[in-house]
Amino acid sequence: MPLRRLALATAVTAAAMASVPAAATPLPDPLPARYAPDAAAHSRPTTAPGGPATTDQLTTAGRPTTTDHLVVTVSGTGIRAHDGTYTVDCHPSGGTHTAAGAACDRLDEVARWGRDPFAPVPRGTHCTMQYGGPATARVVGVWSGRPVSARFSRADGCEIARWNRLVPLLPATHA
Repeated sequence: MPLRRLALATAVTAAAMASVPAAATPLPDPLPARYAPDAAAHSRPTTAPGGPATTDQLTTAGRPTTTDHLVVTVSGTGIRAHDGTYTVDCHPSGGTHTAAGAACDRLDEVARWGRDPFAPVPRGTHCTMQYGGPATARVVGVWSGRPVSARFSRADGCEIARWNRLVPLLPATHA
C-alpha cells in the first residue's frame, strides 16, 4: 500500500511540477562541501546495501540511486551522540544515520497526500508557551523528488510537536 501511495504522489507531483514555470521552482540550499561529489568518487564504485553495486544503482557521486537523500544537522540536544551531521537515503534506506530504516519509515508515514513533513508551522498558529530546550536541526536534500530546506527548533509547543513528528529522523530529546 505505501508503494501505491508513493507512485500516485510521484505521478501527481510530476504533473504539478510540469505546469510550474522553471523560474518559480525554488532551488535547494547547497549541500555542505564534504558531501559534494569529488573526482575520486567518480572512479570508485561503492556497494549498495545488500550486495555489490551495479552501474544502474550508482549515481556519478557513487551513492545508490535514490530520489530521497537528506542531510540532517542537529545541535544543542545536550546529548553528544545526537549532535552532528548525518545522511539519510531512503528507497533503499542507508546513509550515516544510525536508524536510517526507521527514519525512512517515519517519513513515509507522515508524508501523506497534501502534507509536507518538512513544512513550517503556519503563520498565525496559536502555540503553547513552553520551551523544549535549545536543540535545533537543519534538514536539506531531496524528498519525493522535491527540494527540502527546513529548520527545526523546540522553541514552543508547535515547534516541539513538529520536531517530535519526525523522530527518529530527528533525535528524541526532552528539556
